[in-house]
Amino acid sequence: MSLTPLSPPTPLTVPPNERTPAAHPVLPVRRRLLEAGAAATMLAALPSMARAQSTASRPAGAPPAGYPAEYEGIISRALHEGGVTVYASTDSDIVRPLIDGFEARYPGVRVQYRDLNTVDLHERFLAETARLGAGRPPRDADCADVLWSTAMDLQIKLVNDGYAQRYESPERTALPGWAVWRDEAWGTTFEPAVIVYNRRHFSDTRMPGSRSGLAQLMQEHGPLWRGRVVTYDIERSGIGYLFAQQDARMGNEFWYLAQALGRAQAKLSVSSVDMIERIARGEFVLGYNVLGSYALSLMERGAEIGVIAPRDYTLVMSRVAFIARKSPRPNAARLWLDFLISREGQALLARSTSQLYTIRSDMESSQTPVALAERLGYTLKPISVGPGLLAGQDALRKRAFLARWNEALRG
Repeated sequence: MSLTPLSPPTPLTVPPNERTPAAHPVLPVRRRLLEAGAAATMLAALPSMARAQSTASRPAGAPPAGYPAEYEGIISRALHEGGVTVYASTDSDIVRPLIDGFEARYPGVRVQYRDLNTVDLHERFLAETARLGAGRPPRDADCADVLWSTAMDLQIKLVNDGYAQRYESPERTALPGWAVWRDEAWGTTFEPAVIVYNRRHFSDTRMPGSRSGLAQLMQEHGPLWRGRVVTYDIERSGIGYLFAQQDARMGNEFWYLAQALGRAQAKLSVSSVDMIERIARGEFVLGYNVLGSYALSLMERGAEIGVIAPRDYTLVMSRVAFIARKSPRPNAARLWLDFLISREGQALLARSTSQLYTIRSDMESSQTPVALAERLGYTLKPISVGPGLLAGQDALRKRAFLARWNEALRG
């Protein structure tokens, strides 16, 4: 998906009269912003809620409209299984509406949701799969049925190594071709990697619209910003490594920027939310390759941040889900995957506290890929769900890449 710029490279901002003032200033930034935006989010979502309620008017536990007749069997077996365990890197407070909607749709199928860092999720799954041995675990086994992670490359490696099971979802035709691989790996969201900055600090500065401009700005202000620029710790964050790998594939400009980050003595983090909060407080002045879904949502709710989608290219990642090959509850896992990528499930993600942009474009929502493209106005580069992500997970290449990264960060 490639889109021509619609306007000159200016940072995204929200006019003061359109911001919701933060309430309860004694609370942490994130909680204040989430609470302040809850009412506005609900009002903006009323049309989508009406459609979801129309969808939800079907009897609980009944197959969705248009699904094959044999889907009743999947539901029946899922009810017998009684639950589904999801390992995910999406914050539990963000996904709560999705969980509640799923359990209301399928009473008797309870969701056990494990919120994990991407690398921890990957390693935990491998360790528990090794412990399971050759046989299929019992229905009450405490292990994953579904993995759902922002670390697209780690997910694809697991799928390629045989850890996923194939499933022909009835929702398949509603997704873009680049978002599904072998009916095993499923992209579920559409989220840009952006530059986030503190608006107060840069009130008199014209912000750069490209990576080369950002690198030049950091070269000029390196001594002043030492320790006040932040980006992902790519050794500890799966999504951070993914973004860095994709940046490097786009050209050597990334390494010029990495050296500028090093000279600014950039701090490292494993959490976009943590980076955004600290930028909003002024602890950091700027963050690179921050997950835009969180940043755009919090900016609209009053955070003192600006967001830049680089005009040279803006990477777009998708949270990838797959059903574990040794899932002890495979039917419940299918229900969860189908609900996650259905119109109903996608509408719930769009109405979450972080207003995740959905993978589907066939929805009347401000949180679709088309709406995001119109908002950012620059070239979006979706990262395809597929074997192209495997190169970055080659052990020798990864070791060499991390060594070069660490050398660049030494300035």
